[in-house]
Amino acid sequence: MNDKSSNGGNISWFERLGQALTGEPKNLDQLVRLLREAQARGLFDAEAQSMIEGVLAVSDMQVRDIMIPRSQMVVVNRNDSPEDIIPVAIESGHSRFPVVSDDRNDVMGVLLAKDLLRYCSKNGGEQFSIRDILRKAVFVPESKRLNVLLKEFRASRNHLAIVVDEYGGIAGMVTIEDVLEQIVGEIEDEHDIDEETFIRKLSEVSYTVKALTPIEDFNEYFGTDFSDEEFDTIGGLVTHAFGHLPKRGETIILGNQSFQVTNADNRRINLLKVTLLLNPNATGADQSGD
Repeated sequence: MNDKSSNGGNISWFERLGQALTGEPKNLDQLVRLLREAQARGLFDAEAQSMIEGVLAVSDMQVRDIMIPRSQMVVVNRNDSPEDIIPVAIESGHSRFPVVSDDRNDVMGVLLAKDLLRYCSKNGGEQFSIRDILRKAVFVPESKRLNVLLKEFRASRNHLAIVVDEYGGIAGMVTIEDVLEQIVGEIEDEHDIDEETFIRKLSEVSYTVKALTPIEDFNEYFGTDFSDEEFDTIGGLVTHAFGHLPKRGETIILGNQSFQVTNADNRRINLLKVTLLLNPNATGADQSGD
């Protein structure tokens, strides 16, 4: 969208942003500060501001910062039948699944849920072999930069990659949606949290929680005892615990739960990923193993 400038010509918000950045920032923090000042002066809206900061953050983040740990991956076994796999696909709402052997550390490929459709017909007599429809798995190191991974996703048209650690073991997985959400915020679909739901269960240990969830409701759901005397919402409690307004990807441990910010703007937290910890004193890496 173009806006009228003071000299009567047309000038886009991107061109006005360039004019605003006359302070020649010396580092990323200074650039972000200038961007926020420009947004405060009305050069562009808060949504554009959040996306710009998301782009800057992606160039400085690694796959390990956003990957789904191995213990939380929804996988299927190479010996599973369509009758075994379809309920898993329905319950998880995912469209792609790593296929493993009896050893979960051995990923043989990726199964697309849509490839099962031809085996679902009652009249279909086609014999099922998962190897016939298996897609090649893409493996990436934990240290790969997100901007590089996004470029590779676009070039290869892959939407999922298996993350390996320095020893070649499976550390987790990452999808193109995970990367894009660091830029544009949470991408909701029919399986995501709806407007009237505060908490959605992702797995036995992982949940998506709206920041506006009343602490009383959070305590009732998880059996916790967070105080609601000072704050009404779980977002307010988490922000206070950070001691600053956290950005997407930042994580803090409270009690036996890990709170990761998955959606935020320059004013508030919007969504959190809550993970139940087996050992609250362990690091994220300690929790990701089977």
